[in-house]
Amino acid sequence: MSPPVRRTPGEAAADDLPAMVPEAWLLLIYKVPSEPSRVRVAVWRELKRLGGLYLQQAVCVFPRMGTIEEDLRQIRQRIESLGGISYYFPIATGDRDQDTTLVQNFRDMAAKEYAEIIEECQTKFVKEIEFERFRENYTFEESEEIRQDLDKIRRWFDKVVTRDWFGGQGREECEQWLATCESLLEDFEQDVYERTGGTGRAGE
Repeated sequence: MSPPVRRTPGEAAADDLPAMVPEAWLLLIYKVPSEPSRVRVAVWRELKRLGGLYLQQAVCVFPRMGTIEEDLRQIRQRIESLGGISYYFPIATGDRDQDTTLVQNFRDMAAKEYAEIIEECQTKFVKEIEFERFRENYTFEESEEIRQDLDKIRRWFDKVVTRDWFGGQGREECEQWLATCESLLEDFEQDVYERTGGTGRAGE
């Protein structure tokens, strides 16, 4: 039940990448205490959620776009509160090879996340509905649990879109799969309603 794969108009070819370059890159270098390890993980998680591209451990880069500067200011304050230290450098764009490489790396990073969302739809969500139909588990509780799973996938997709500054490949395919999942769930909910007489409970 695979939806057709079409590429988003915003998914630029390699030759178009220089036109997507931001006004500057923002480089963050930081150091936090090695113990407890959860401190390092917490900072890494926050920076990845913002869409940071790690060049090496504790060194990441962002495009100067949107609210990134304010977001990084808050993270730097958090690093300091955890007993760490950070350095922040705006880097002018203009080196074509470097700019192109960075833009492509950001696009590849977003594309990987879109691929993971598609896999989540294909291998978990669709299979879950198929399994519940197989065992005829037509209850409101089950349909609500599946609805929550879809909401979780949608929130994940929204976060990826927020940090996809350069049009990573796969966004439109993700949207198609989310629409497919919504349609499958609506059909399942309709069957739950009909099989339970509108009560949501089996056997009534």
